[in-house]
Amino acid sequence: MKTLLKVAIIGLGNIGKVVAKNLVNGNQPVIIASRNLADANALAKELGSLATATETAEAIKQADVVILSVWFNTIQEFFTTYATELQGKIIIDPSNPIAPDENGGFKKIIGENESAGQLNAAILPQGAKLAKAFGTLGAASLETASSQTPEKAVLFYATDDSTIDTVVEELIAESGFDALKVGGLAQSIRIEVFGDLHEFGAIGKPVNVADAEAKL
Repeated sequence: MKTLLKVAIIGLGNIGKVVAKNLVNGNQPVIIASRNLADANALAKELGSLATATETAEAIKQADVVILSVWFNTIQEFFTTYATELQGKIIIDPSNPIAPDENGGFKKIIGENESAGQLNAAILPQGAKLAKAFGTLGAASLETASSQTPEKAVLFYATDDSTIDTVVEELIAESGFDALKVGGLAQSIRIEVFGDLHEFGAIGKPVNVADAEAKL
């Protein structure tokens, strides 16, 4: 039986907006929050009756699952600020440890062999559970590849906590994708920007399950 989830999306960057849209298209209600409540209200109105907007702390309190669509370098402060509210929550982290470079592209801002998933796990609020997901495609592909036919595209995910696999896979499915677990958070580096399973890495594009499994 399908789990009835309350899902908060924190942050209205390109990924956050698309994830909210895809989930609503899959009939999953979402609670939207950002630093500017007016922006959250505007997106909720655009998405319709399955979307509501509120302040960040209240969104976290209401949610079972928090999808954290903010820049990687702001997550430590976020975890500190909302440590109490995040206790016991499932946190889904799409972040990529990148920043603009001087050539109009992006550069990695942590060590070559480090991942956002492992670094964020090390500072996770007490009692929270973490998965890396929804960050393996760029925003454009995350939107256009949702519910593609005849075969759905894959979204990879990673977590050390197998008790949340079903929740993560349900949300990926509701977003119009097939879910494929790559392993624990030690594998996060593979599904972050420049990793071999990221669109902006060796894999190069959205792929279906058969092609994705061949890459694992």
